Amino acid sequence: FTAMVEAEEYGVTMENVDDMKANSTNPGIQRLLGVTPGMGEALGLDEAWAYNIIKQVGNYGESYEKNVTAKLGLERGLNALWTDGGLQYAWPVR
Repeated sequence: FTAMVEAEEYGVTMENVDDMKANSTNPGIQRLLGVTPGMGEALGLDEAWAYNIIKQVGNYGESYEKNVTAKLGLERGLNALWTDGGLQYAWPVR
């Protein structure tokens, strides 16, 4: 969950995750996508764990849109990022 919210905060989507992994110079994005090693191992996962989630499921906003808004008609409201007036905030994973 946290990886999906963090991806949304960074603007990483299903569509651009490969480009972000290959070209981003942002240290947070590099850690999230496994470019900088260590985070996966520290969690007992492989380094591509968050990349795989984002590539297959999307970030939190994409998943919410696809599974809640589109199917149930519920807008984000408090489920939006904190920067958009909601309560969702990704604690840094390090």
